[in-house]
Amino acid sequence: MRNVQKVGVPVAAIVLFLIVWELLVWANGWPNYVMASPSDLPEAYSRFWNLFLIGGWQTLWRTVLGLLLAVVCGTLLGMIMGFSRIARDGLYPLLVGFNAVPKATLVPVLALLFIGQHNFNTVMMAFLISFFPIAVSVGIGLSTLEPEYRDILRSLGASRFTIFRKIALPKTLPEFFGALKVSVTLAFIGTNLVEIISPHGRGLGALFLSGQTNSNYPLMFAVLIALAVLGILLYYAVVALERIFAGWAERPQS
Repeated sequence: MRNVQKVGVPVAAIVLFLIVWELLVWANGWPNYVMASPSDLPEAYSRFWNLFLIGGWQTLWRTVLGLLLAVVCGTLLGMIMGFSRIARDGLYPLLVGFNAVPKATLVPVLALLFIGQHNFNTVMMAFLISFFPIAVSVGIGLSTLEPEYRDILRSLGASRFTIFRKIALPKTLPEFFGALKVSVTLAFIGTNLVEIISPHGRGLGALFLSGQTNSNYPLMFAVLIALAVLGILLYYAVVALERIFAGWAERPQS
């Protein structure tokens, strides 16, 4: 019953959203060049299915690669800040300032620095926009480690690595996966920024831009739904990993 509920509730919410969307378009009498309805999308998918497959794969692998880089770099940076007060005081203002910069302004900067390297630029943007939550969550998790546990293990002769493995790592995992869920959606935003803005863009972002250029609004909305589906799939992949590595932190709800 529990598993049926976990699957049925999200599916029912998505179906309800599509019904409300369809009724809203119908009630206002909007033509598809103003607001496409869900019933307009199947034609776009059937007509451009090959472009969706190619573009979806290009967007997905760049996003995943950028997210993996964000996990590695964000975790390392968070560990440095978590274990060193000096590093934390020095790096936090830089991270906050960098995160405050609109990432769309970095697209032409990357394009000038790495001319013609579209794949690299796209992965870098996904990385740059998604590593901040991971670094901050790991840093906070480690810096708020209870000193009593650390002192007890040290008095028992435990090494720094043992303290990290037994206390710091398990405590940080829930915060890490919480930040990773946020970073998943941010990584897709970074990927699509480059795909849409770059003149050499490829992927679903470029397909969206093509629909806009040709005034094919059902195609544009079909791309948005495809991006949402990819984001949901990647999000639940993170949820599955969280249950494997940090399932013990989930509290049962009545």
